[in-house]
Amino acid sequence: MANKAVTMEKLVALCKARGIIFPGSEIYGGMGNTWDYGPVGVEIKNNLKRAWWKRFVQESDNSYGVDAAILMNARVWDASGHTTSFSDPKMDCKECKSRHRADTLIEAHSKGKVNPDTMSNAEMEAYIQEHQVHCPICGKFNWTNIRTFNLMFETSRGVTDESQNKIYLRPETAQGEFVNFLNVQRTTRAKVPFGIAQVGKAFRNEITPGNFIFRTIEFEQMEHQWFCKEGTDGEYYDSFKQKAWQFLLDLGFDEKHLRFKDHDKLAHYAKAACDIQYEFPMGWSELNGIHNRTDYDLTRHQEFSGKSMTYIDPITSERYIPYVIEYSIGADRLMLATLSEAYDEETLENGEVRNVMRFHPAIAAYKAAVLPLQKNLAPQAKELWEKLKKYFSVIYDEAGSIGKRYRRQDEIGTPYCITVDFDTLENGTVTVRERDSMEQIRLDLNGVIAFLTEKCIF
Repeated sequence: MANKAVTMEKLVALCKARGIIFPGSEIYGGMGNTWDYGPVGVEIKNNLKRAWWKRFVQESDNSYGVDAAILMNARVWDASGHTTSFSDPKMDCKECKSRHRADTLIEAHSKGKVNPDTMSNAEMEAYIQEHQVHCPICGKFNWTNIRTFNLMFETSRGVTDESQNKIYLRPETAQGEFVNFLNVQRTTRAKVPFGIAQVGKAFRNEITPGNFIFRTIEFEQMEHQWFCKEGTDGEYYDSFKQKAWQFLLDLGFDEKHLRFKDHDKLAHYAKAACDIQYEFPMGWSELNGIHNRTDYDLTRHQEFSGKSMTYIDPITSERYIPYVIEYSIGADRLMLATLSEAYDEETLENGEVRNVMRFHPAIAAYKAAVLPLQKNLAPQAKELWEKLKKYFSVIYDEAGSIGKRYRRQDEIGTPYCITVDFDTLENGTVTVRERDSMEQIRLDLNGVIAFLTEKCIF
């Protein structure tokens, strides 16, 4: 069962009110589906990226990171196939002039029972005609034919009009890992199997971005490419499926809100592919993907660059181009799923409704809030705050009643509130309130750092 307390409207309102996510360029009326992460949101998103990096790079036996350039030689995208086949099937409503993806219209109309990935453009047009799929904006039925819509943002490089060369904002980060395969292998002396990971921005000229930060034209990807020998690829594909699943469980996701979905239609280069779907407020949809890409990517870059991508086994001297198992997850999409999963409305004994974000402590923007019981205790509270800031992201708040301050921290998911009170002056202890249970304990000031270290590790 989905989290019935959460709706997209509630999430958007909470995010704006509490400094998590703001509409992009808001004072100018915004810009179609761009979003700015606020003081709280940027901390949560960074924590998600750190948790992912820790799990798939730091704790891996043989994985390495890169940060490749966003702008790449245009031949990269010829090799990857993006310049010829990276497009969406678009249809325009002749009545209200809104633009829609044909596959999205079919999915919505059939409530997910029909998979348009297996359909040609002609078959999608026939389905929309036969089932009288109306425009979700104006409700009319008056469509153009399907046309392809290239998703890559184009720009140009050169100092004069005559010397302009077409280049692209990258639509994915994966190619940065593939073109650096030889560099990473050589400089780290890595032996196959090994991985290359990257976290970075990508850009897609989406026809129908929407559902808050679920699909945007500018987004951040976390991708891991595992290079292995043919014949071992099936084992590693299954392994990464389980690693990706376990990562979500360890973040605090309810297993009932997750499911595997094998691709019904494989890309021509893929041997196997599946998604892990999450039950978002708007329904089940892709959260991340795991793909067996075979040796397609390195072979294509070898062909287009003229540079050998052959790996030579240092023990057996065997020569081969490795297969690739790809694990890809969007940082923004994971952010939305994390917000959805954490959101809760709790009715207290006095009838008051408490809004609380139940983040894993490692993911929360602030590990603790330091609160003086009264303002005349501010000097002692600020002293503790300054001490904790050297080790954790913590926040200080002295405005309003202690109850209101607790509620503010609940709404941004701060796991612990540390209150400096008059007992602090007498015996050097503080009150520590736990977010989820609201239980309170007394803790020695000298034990606060160790307490938070233990509770907030991922």
